[in-house]
Amino acid sequence: MSNPPTNYQENHCWQYEIRLKNFDEDVKASGLSRLKLDDLSCSDFTFQHEKKDTIFAEVKQFIQRHEWLGRISLTPTHFFTARYQGILAGVVIMDMPAARSKMLGEDTIKLERLISRGACVSWSPKNLASSLISFSMKWMVENTDYRLFTAYSDPEAKELGTIYQACNFYYLGQKFGAKKQFQIESGRWVSDRYFRSRSVYKRLAKKLGITWEKHWQGTSGTKDKIHFDLMPSEVAEMIKSASKKYQLSCPQRKLLPKHKYAFIGGRNKRERKLLRSLFESRNKIYPYPKVRGV
Repeated sequence: MSNPPTNYQENHCWQYEIRLKNFDEDVKASGLSRLKLDDLSCSDFTFQHEKKDTIFAEVKQFIQRHEWLGRISLTPTHFFTARYQGILAGVVIMDMPAARSKMLGEDTIKLERLISRGACVSWSPKNLASSLISFSMKWMVENTDYRLFTAYSDPEAKELGTIYQACNFYYLGQKFGAKKQFQIESGRWVSDRYFRSRSVYKRLAKKLGITWEKHWQGTSGTKDKIHFDLMPSEVAEMIKSASKKYQLSCPQRKLLPKHKYAFIGGRNKRERKLLRSLFESRNKIYPYPKVRGV
């Protein structure tokens, strides 16, 4: 999928428009009757955390069809799915946060994960998305050290954050996100993070005639991390400089600020209460927005 057209005038978000367009084909592909699909509830679905290496290709294809950005995020760390009789019906992807914050103090980086992508098949029941997000956050709290979950909604796509409101997230206002995007050769618009991704660094190194060493990047779940300190200083400087030049060579456009939401979880009531109290003392909370669009 792609960004919404500049003249998009519907009263619903762009991702819902995609859902409407996909519906007939999705129903046919499911092999299920309309009567059966209309009778489904969230309790009929199986929610689970899945390993990135085994699920990546399936999730990538699902996101390309059902999520309005149409592509996997740059640094995904956790994948969650909802299935009905084995059919993939929903996906939530957790990511490293887009920027360092101190919402819970100096250790926020150790506690935060970004809900970077999420989508459901068009015939899924209304509340499947919020149920999958809730399951994902609960799994993270029970199985990892992450307690703060953040998410953005884009007004240019007429997103309001209705799902996050349904999940009782805090609303932090509409003043977040990148101020610019850059258009790369394929025509796709990307953020400045793209130019600092492992794949871009490796491609630029190849153009410079630099042989990429495996120990320059992380391993396992941290493959996207680049260890410039392990490179010869002149090599690191050449790659960084090439990345900056590449970014500056691309056409640019300004972006509207995004809505931001945050959720605090805890393994027990005491931990949750303490973290929420800390969060509320350090951050300004706003009433939920109700008007879609720019």
